[in-house]
Parts: sequence; structure tokens; C-alpha cells
Amino acid sequence: MSSTLEAMNRDHANAPHVLIEWALKQGERPICTTNFRPFEAVILHMATQVRPDIPIVWMDSGYNTEATYRVANEIIERLNLNIVSFLPKRTRAHREALEGPVPGIDDPRHDAFTQEVKIEPFERALKEMRPDVWLTALRAEDTPERAKMQPLSQNADGLLKVAPLLHWSAKDMYEYLQAHDLPNNFDYFDPTKVEEKRECGLHLQH
Repeated sequence: MSSTLEAMNRDHANAPHVLIEWALKQGERPICTTNFRPFEAVILHMATQVRPDIPIVWMDSGYNTEATYRVANEIIERLNLNIVSFLPKRTRAHREALEGPVPGIDDPRHDAFTQEVKIEPFERALKEMRPDVWLTALRAEDTPERAKMQPLSQNADGLLKVAPLLHWSAKDMYEYLQAHDLPNNFDYFDPTKVEEKRECGLHLQH
């Protein structure tokens, strides 16, 4: 598989449709993850064009903005998504009643917060759904760490990670949204990152 991945990364790094179609032929239990951040409708539209019933796994931290929840609902209905939500074991109200608001990134409690609202729900999703192919909308522009990644990779457990939009720019994403008349929203907040271009850790661990 490694030589095949190398060839695909070399020859089709800028061809997301080719990567998605190829990847979805490689496994029996594919998933596509989402957080409904800006431009997220692109990967969701591309994935469902190839496999309409692909499970769309949403790790909903409970800290999304009202606008994010509204656009999520619009995209879910528009694309008829097979949405599967994974939430933290404690609600936002429960956590904040005991521990207060989101800890700052310099607060030693921030790592535990990230683990609770993002990493643990994702690891639970992996355990319950046992995917063999994982589509994700991460892009090289997002963080310096992601700029070092490849569109296709495979972890030690054999999970094929597919980032078909890795080398797309914000302009590419915007033009795709316009071409397909897809909804978008920039009123988005990720409490595990706080700062732009900061890595939350999920894609470093998986």
C-alpha cells in the first residue's frame, strides 16, 4: 500500500475528486469527519457525490456559535447527510458549572479541556465505527503542521487518512462553493484552538 500511496500523492495531490473516488474503493467502512467550520460544505459535497450515504461524523463540542449550528442544519438538509454526532460526555453547562469557562491556551487545564471536548469524542467515534477510510477537510494553509502532511497516509492501525483538499487554497474553496451554490459561514469558533493556525492535536495523534 505504501508505494501506491506515494504514487497517488505524487500524481494526484491536486485532484481531490480522484483521491476521494480512489479512497472510497479501498475500504468497507469509510467516514467523513466535519466540524462545520468555514468551507466545510466542499468536502461534504464531494464525498456525498461519490457515496451519498457515507457516515458524516460530527464531533460537536457544544461550543459552536449559533451561526455554525444554523449552517450545519442547512448543509445537513441540503445534502441529505447521514450525520452521526459524537458529543463530550459532559454537556457544556455541566462542565462550566464545575470548572468555569474555556481555559486559555496558557492555562495548564487547557490540554484536559481539549481531550474532553474533542479528542475523547473522536476516539470514541473510531472505536464505535471502526472506519478503514477517513476523509477530512484539513488543508495545508490551516497550520504549519498540516503543511507537512500528505493527502493520503495510513496509520499503524491501517486506517487510511484522506485529505483531498490539502493543497487547495481558500480561493479554490470559495470558487467551489460558488460553482455549486453551497452555504458557508465564517462565524466559527473552535475552543480547543482559540488562535488562528494553532493545532488542536487531533490530527497530530491520528
